[in-house]
Amino acid sequence: MTIEIEQTKVLVSACLLGQRVRYDGGHSESGAKILAQWRAEGRVVAFCPEVAGGLGTPRPPAQIVDANGDDVLDGKARILDETGDDVSAAFLAGAQATLEVAQKAGIRVAILKSKSPSCGSQRIYNTLPQADGSATSALVPGMGITTALLRRHGIEVFNEHQFDQALAYLESLRPNP
Repeated sequence: MTIEIEQTKVLVSACLLGQRVRYDGGHSESGAKILAQWRAEGRVVAFCPEVAGGLGTPRPPAQIVDANGDDVLDGKARILDETGDDVSAAFLAGAQATLEVAQKAGIRVAILKSKSPSCGSQRIYNTLPQADGSATSALVPGMGITTALLRRHGIEVFNEHQFDQALAYLESLRPNP
């Protein structure tokens, strides 16, 4: 049985829906019209990987250290919060929980928060070690751990600035008449 594109669920970062789950206790609510339409149609599945992984709100900001989400999944990199605590296990647990929810809901598309160590899909903040032993933070090309895991399982991930691309992708899934 083919699932009609109009019924396809879309995974959306909870912070983009106004839920106060960001590291700073805030949200990043999106006013995108298509998101409002999807919500009205009951197609949105809200989720926050970091909260699902056991991190509180608020929490210290965290960054992947000189790598990206794929490297963390492969055990080649870590995620540290600003206090220096290794929070990789929580991020991994959150990514896995997100994948499980997405698979159960038949998700093919996700709209996740840009620049996040979990959800970033094009650029993320990274901790970059310096020659003098210090570290700096920089916005670098790459993806977060949840995005990397979802993509490994065939789920397309877009950010809150790419609703048009996400909609076009959903339309491309529509069966030809």
